[in-house]
Amino acid sequence: MTGKTLFVSGGTRGIGRAIVYAFAQKGCNVAFTYATNADTADEIIADVEAKYGVKARAYLLNILEPETYKDVFVEFDKDFERLDFFISNAIISGRAVVGGFGPFMRLKPKGLNNIYTATVDAFVVGAQESAKRMEKTGGGSIISMSSTGNLVYTPNYAGHGTNKAAVEAMVRYAAAELGEKNIRVNAVSGGPIDTDALRAFPNYEEVKSEVVKRSPLSRMGEVEDLTGACLFLCGNESSWLTGQTIVIDGGTTFQ
Repeated sequence: MTGKTLFVSGGTRGIGRAIVYAFAQKGCNVAFTYATNADTADEIIADVEAKYGVKARAYLLNILEPETYKDVFVEFDKDFERLDFFISNAIISGRAVVGGFGPFMRLKPKGLNNIYTATVDAFVVGAQESAKRMEKTGGGSIISMSSTGNLVYTPNYAGHGTNKAAVEAMVRYAAAELGEKNIRVNAVSGGPIDTDALRAFPNYEEVKSEVVKRSPLSRMGEVEDLTGACLFLCGNESSWLTGQTIVIDGGTTFQ
């Protein structure tokens, strides 16, 4: 991956941060977005560049305004000569998901629409902008992060789960149309991963206990558990794999 470039949304914490470090360790230049904390983004840039000798840059992005991806990529073009990999990872939480995170009878269109915007719309615009640049260098790999919440019932997760199902469908459509440009599109679906977002769940301890109980490996998923699949999907080893979802769940959806 030396000399190639990754762009990942939401790269300052959790899964996104782990992806930034995993790719940088392989010699890949990394670009990532952040929502609010520029200081954290700058710290990651300095750390990654010092440790791995790659180029790293970060860009402010409001994931609820996906069209602004176009402005971000204008800035990206000033910093990087090529784009090889795009991973759509950023999610929303807090007040933006009120009405989208909760029991079925409390769901509201605004909250559901916000989740769709941040999950599906953002993937579409980010992937479109990425594909334009990948085409110039002969192809690339696009990934959407997903979750098994669209396969297994998870309390309060209907809004997110249905939108993860939607983005996986969009991945298949994108794969069918971008293949002629030598661009592969896949999804990585994680079982419950121990992140800040999950810890914000009001029933976090209950979810954690159930995951540990259900998994044959008897533990929660960690953010690093998903980076291997992302590296695989961006490598030559997966050159004939597109339009698929790789499930990494510690065996929790089997039982």
